[in-house]
Amino acid sequence: MTDYARFSWTVLLPVKVLARAKSRLAVLAGDRRHELALALASDTVSAVVACPEVARVIVVTSDPVAGPRLAALGAHIVPEPIGNPSELSRESADGSQHALNAALLWGAAVAARRWPGTGLAALTADLPALRPAELATALRAAGHGIPAGFGPGAAFVPDSAGVGTTLYAVPPGGEFRPMFGGASRARHAAAGAAELTLDGIAGLRQDVDTPDDLRAAVTLGVGPRTAEVAADLLADV
Repeated sequence: MTDYARFSWTVLLPVKVLARAKSRLAVLAGDRRHELALALASDTVSAVVACPEVARVIVVTSDPVAGPRLAALGAHIVPEPIGNPSELSRESADGSQHALNAALLWGAAVAARRWPGTGLAALTADLPALRPAELATALRAAGHGIPAGFGPGAAFVPDSAGVGTTLYAVPPGGEFRPMFGGASRARHAAAGAAELTLDGIAGLRQDVDTPDDLRAAVTLGVGPRTAEVAADLLADV
């Protein structure tokens, strides 16, 4: 965290059970889909840990492989409660969206108990081209009320397609109400969150759900784990 920051940021990342993650990449990754999903999450966590505005990273996951791997990169692992009907492994369109946001709320509750007064930022775990400086730029904007005047409320960054959301941030005093999944850009805006339109954050906006997304991320420059897996997968296409 930088010296001039008024508060610390806790960044929350939900990670699905790897065997069920990134279904739209199955056409490209096949039986290596779980490997690609872990690579995406690992490079994302590494970038977040290195961000000077971030005091701590919480990964909410029930996956027995992803948890230890991401903990080794510096993340605090928060497993979902056993028997929680909002498990990240739950499937169906509505269930997946609900599970994602429920996991973020659970992680936020843990953060509020352990680190009261922290800002809360939810981030998708599939941003392999993310640079620490990009995340710092967005968190500074959210923390200082940019656009001017939105005060302590929520702010968000839309994905590169302009449909979804990659970052949702709430300074202390604001209500944390993540609405990820599908057309979340419109839902976050309708709920009163301020959209951050910032230059130089292409990696922060480039999530990876499809083969074309992966190609776009590679063009921007991805982390080493994603680069290794993508080199094999894209070489055959």
